[in-house]
Amino acid sequence: MAIIAINQQLGSRGDELGQLAADALGYRFWGRRELVSAASRAYRVEPEQFLIIDERQPHFWERPKVDTDRLRAFLRAVIFREMAQDRMVFASSSGAQLMPANGCGLRVRAMAPFPIRVRNVAGIEKLTAAAAEKRVRDHDREVKARAQSLYSFDIDDPGIYDLVLNTAVLSLDILVAPLRSCAEKIDASGDHGVQELRDAAVAAQVRAALLSHPKFGHADINVDCVLGAVRVDGPGLVAPWDDLARKVAAEIEGVKSCDIGGDDPPMPLRAE
Repeated sequence: MAIIAINQQLGSRGDELGQLAADALGYRFWGRRELVSAASRAYRVEPEQFLIIDERQPHFWERPKVDTDRLRAFLRAVIFREMAQDRMVFASSSGAQLMPANGCGLRVRAMAPFPIRVRNVAGIEKLTAAAAEKRVRDHDREVKARAQSLYSFDIDDPGIYDLVLNTAVLSLDILVAPLRSCAEKIDASGDHGVQELRDAAVAAQVRAALLSHPKFGHADINVDCVLGAVRVDGPGLVAPWDDLARKVAAEIEGVKSCDIGGDDPPMPLRAE
């Protein structure tokens, strides 16, 4: 089982590289559009709302209105669910850092020199050179700031990736070769890390289901899963909230049992 997750700089053609790798391996390919579309359908959120955490930082007047934790939970639940189904390539501006470091995934950074990326963006988006330069510079700044504020990591740090590929030097066809080789070797190594990824997917889906429930909403909830045994912790998860949490968790595929940990006082009642 292998998952390839590519964090791409704007204009680096990382999505093209990912699609080529998926075609060569016979894997499924997902980009940001597929992820946001699936999350929007699953959790009944307008796709535009995900721009705040996937494309840009919210302005100061937007921050009180934007539930970034819930939106992140929804995206995480969807992408982990898809990754747990095996053999997938995912390419976006971020996302690779979400993968557990368990040996079944390959975290990749697709990058290219700034002038090359500006040229690519100008051609793809039909922009002038000046407009393309501003677009790339602004996007780089926003994505870097968002990754730091929401996930506490430097997206340009090569240490968080397994491979860093410069798409401006070699052709994409050539760069597919190391991705394919790594994925095939991961597949041949057996099921190492698969259960951990499945448990992470179950935990993410349970947490997202709870946060999307009208009775929980913005509650401070943490979910862990080991071999299908789920543990939900959070302040106020006492009767009757503990039974409701178990009921919500039980609806998620892969949940074998659910243990609730909570302390007084109980959570306030939310309106339907």
